[in-house]
Amino acid sequence: MIIVVRSQADSDERARLIEVLGRMLGTLRPLTVTRMREREVITLDDSVLDALALDELRRQSAVEEIVQVQTPYKLVSRAFQAVDTVVTVGEGRDCEPVTIGAGTPVVMAGPCAVESREQLLTTARAVKTAGAQILRGGAFKPRTSPYQFQGLGLEGLELLAEARALTGLPVITEVMEPALVETVAQYADVLQIGARNMQNFPLLLAAGRQSRGKPVMLKRGLSSTIEEWLLAAEYIVAAGNPNVILCERGVRSFDPQTRNMLDLACVPLLHQLTHLPVIVDPSHATGRRDLVHPMSRAGIAAGAAGLILEVHPDPNVALCDGKQSITPQELHTIVQETRLMAQLMGGAFLAEQVA
Repeated sequence: MIIVVRSQADSDERARLIEVLGRMLGTLRPLTVTRMREREVITLDDSVLDALALDELRRQSAVEEIVQVQTPYKLVSRAFQAVDTVVTVGEGRDCEPVTIGAGTPVVMAGPCAVESREQLLTTARAVKTAGAQILRGGAFKPRTSPYQFQGLGLEGLELLAEARALTGLPVITEVMEPALVETVAQYADVLQIGARNMQNFPLLLAAGRQSRGKPVMLKRGLSSTIEEWLLAAEYIVAAGNPNVILCERGVRSFDPQTRNMLDLACVPLLHQLTHLPVIVDPSHATGRRDLVHPMSRAGIAAGAAGLILEVHPDPNVALCDGKQSITPQELHTIVQETRLMAQLMGGAFLAEQVA
């Protein structure tokens, strides 16, 4: 259940509401007070509240509305917010702000890992030229083997900031532990929480509470259900950050021909279940350079709000995920096709052809 607090309610009215809820729920049942853009909301487990208790809550002067949501995830549910969330990236920085979820697909692209200044700046210029709107790059890289290259750390963050200043592209990079959230937020415009950390609850809470309020892109876990994924997003939103982007990056399957199985059915399904924007990562999903292009088309056709792609000037010598990295030339083609598909799906392309 979600209680929307009346914006004009004074401190006495709010205190009275909390007192009533405390009496109803007891100390063992937590409630969460969250700022959702223009609204203050209280989220709680309503399983112990009967009809009389609900009537008493509705009579509280601090209450504007009570929304009963049947799903375990509340704040990210479409039942609570019917209007799509639009996430703005890069505001207040030395870059061009980008909106995700506003109707025009956004392409994020760049190297899996920041390897060197030359490699990153070369790729960043190519990403800009190709027409992508956001630069991706891993300063900290979780790797299956402890002996593989794991990024440049703080130096990588500084290089990403330099690349942003050079190209005007906002930057997205991964954060792996709660203690680094504020540091990464200082340099990045979007914090990425990777598949292996989707249920790292201290990290989710830290990303939700970070002082800079940077958007968070939450990747789906390797074997996670959609409900588990949305509950992970709920942690971030309930902690105070409504700017969450979901990223489908494939789930583990039994077939070794691809790295993962790209679950594109989840994209239109998520549009029904949540107001959060959804993007697709065909690079990690397929693990194969030759499949990135067709699955990028498929992701946009399924209704994704954008793509995140791995790009390298010379994928064959990449220190991380070279087999799934595309070239800048291939990125240019994907960006152009993405725009054409968006126009076609929106009817603009057909209208232009008829004219």
